[in-house]
Amino acid sequence: MSLLSIVIPVYNEEESIPHIAPALRGALSGTGVDFEIIFIDDGSTDGTYAAIKAQSHGAANIRGYRFSRNFGKEAALFAGLAQAQGDATVTMDGDLQHPPELLPQMLTLWQEGYEVVEGIKTSKKKKGIFNRFFARLFYKLFDALSGLDMYSSSDFKLLDKRVVGELLLLNEKNTFYRGLSFWVGFRRVKLEYEVAPRLVGKTKWGFFSLLKFALGNIIGFSAAPLQLVTIIGFILTIGSLVLIIQTLVKFLLGYSQEGFTTVIILLLLIGGALMISLGIIGMYIAKIYDEVKGRPRYIISETTVPEE
Repeated sequence: MSLLSIVIPVYNEEESIPHIAPALRGALSGTGVDFEIIFIDDGSTDGTYAAIKAQSHGAANIRGYRFSRNFGKEAALFAGLAQAQGDATVTMDGDLQHPPELLPQMLTLWQEGYEVVEGIKTSKKKKGIFNRFFARLFYKLFDALSGLDMYSSSDFKLLDKRVVGELLLLNEKNTFYRGLSFWVGFRRVKLEYEVAPRLVGKTKWGFFSLLKFALGNIIGFSAAPLQLVTIIGFILTIGSLVLIIQTLVKFLLGYSQEGFTTVIILLLLIGGALMISLGIIGMYIAKIYDEVKGRPRYIISETTVPEE
């Protein structure tokens, strides 16, 4: 009989925890598949871990792991994959916006031979226009720069244990779960779902955290932004040549030049271009710096699993 692992990263979701296990049991009750629930507490500051311990008490198929501090959702996802023992693993959010009712369909597709079942959102109307615009912009840029089409993708997906094994072999510290799960390939299928409203609480993602997340992942998957530095330099060189030719022509024709405004504009333009270029290069250097330090992705400080 197959075992399904369900990995759920959580951060300050104390109110949601008691609702998750019953919802999963109800969704999987008719499948005949054994399952385990793996909670990864990403350094929560409320009673999330206490709620996980309460759920795992007397339930052999519920395990909880607590980070020593907040390492981020990406680290929590990979920590969960490392602990998963199932023949297939589902990753989903702890706010129940990823519908547990879809799990039987995911299992059916997996049993048909698909190694990745990708959850695709069919509606984003619950998000604001501002958020939808920047989400679409991010995925368009990511697609153009990395060649990976991930529009409408989410962290809600089923992975065969072969896929999980390949993901765990990747030793980079700055991970992007959605991108890497596309990068490894394998036979995949899409499964559409409607995003459910949050049962309790509110989202932990703000605009600036999403912007930082987007920039970091684009840089982590593509060197194309570095080429932008060369393009900026090329444009400025062409512009400079045009101005030099214009200045020489006017000088030969006897026109006087009022150069102060032009000089100031050129200095501002070149200075801005240099700052942008240094910023792009700096972000890549920061990524390299993080990787060469060799620090672990996360540190687990507590677990509900009894010591042997």
